[in-house]
Amino acid sequence: MLGSVLSEAQQRRAARAEKYWQLMRNGVSNAEACRLLGMHRRTGTQLRRASNFQIPSITVPSVTAGRYLDARERLRIADLLRLGHSMRRIAVELGRHASTIKRELDRHRDAQGFYLPRTADHDARLQRARPKVHKLVANARLRSLVQRKLNRFWSPDEICGWMKRTYPDDQAMRLCPETIYRALLLREDHGLHQRYATKLRTGRRVRKTRWRTRTGQGSRIRNMTMIDQRPAEVETRLEAGHWEGDLIVGVGSVSAMMTLRERKTQYGIIVNLPLDHTAASVNAAAISAFANLPTHLKRTLTWDQGVEMASHEALTKKTGVPVYFAERSSPWQRGANENFNGLARQYFPKGTNLSVHSAEHVSHVMRELNQRPRKTLDYDTPAARFKAERTAPAAALR
Repeated sequence: MLGSVLSEAQQRRAARAEKYWQLMRNGVSNAEACRLLGMHRRTGTQLRRASNFQIPSITVPSVTAGRYLDARERLRIADLLRLGHSMRRIAVELGRHASTIKRELDRHRDAQGFYLPRTADHDARLQRARPKVHKLVANARLRSLVQRKLNRFWSPDEICGWMKRTYPDDQAMRLCPETIYRALLLREDHGLHQRYATKLRTGRRVRKTRWRTRTGQGSRIRNMTMIDQRPAEVETRLEAGHWEGDLIVGVGSVSAMMTLRERKTQYGIIVNLPLDHTAASVNAAAISAFANLPTHLKRTLTWDQGVEMASHEALTKKTGVPVYFAERSSPWQRGANENFNGLARQYFPKGTNLSVHSAEHVSHVMRELNQRPRKTLDYDTPAARFKAERTAPAAALR
């Protein structure tokens, strides 16, 4: 008991001595420092005598990154404050933002309003080292919701955007996409098992830079109209009815699926081609898909230079939809469709036989994808936007 009391008393004396020396480093006299700390002047003299009347030097640990203030910067702040400099001027002197200096002073001034840089540096390092429970670990409801959405192949961005719209006033149900990615891709326990990483579009457990260098020969498609001749309004996405298309191909390049995506609403269509993906089969699938659409939603179609679109002239004649071709090896010119293909591949992976999927299953996947919220739609769904465009009275008059 007595040892415990003495230990606490020693700790208090040590803390008071540290504050005393910090005031002395800041240029405060012995008498003033003792007055501020509420101790007798003789106590200050004893401290100075014990140190041979030399102020103990401050050790500056090099443990902070450039984003944090270090001990030397804190000493400089104290010096400039004593000279009467404003926070803005101190920020200029240190090459920091003024808000950084303000936060530092708000956090680390004592009850009397004094800024003690040594104490501030010590407290800041303790605060950074304090372990924090990851949000997905602490909030079981949030974790369960994220897991359910990942199981439906929603991306972290779609999950976070949907939660922001669904729980606008509940901060406990807010996340940023990076939080989910880190929980999935780091080894530390951040609340999500790594098996959920396979639900990401890439299916990988690590991030990987994507690059491609492809060269090819001239196209074998006749009478192509290139993308640079496409109407300018296609780029604006202000009107619906402009589509992008492509194929996803199964194992052995036998079975395939045709994918179409509308640029404004992000609505996607998937048609299974279980037997082949010849020009005749693709043409028939595209004609069938466009047959169910009103005229104002059939304006243009942009495709790559795959030979499956060799019968584009017959397609245009049958549907009234002009076909434009992207440059070779330029998938970004059909970015909406490339994105949709990536989403579809979560359900129909590469290297698998696509002919085994029934028309009902393909339709189910299509509905699932179109009911996922999209960031480009302010986290609305393509299905809702496409329905509005399809039924809008004004649309029919365009």
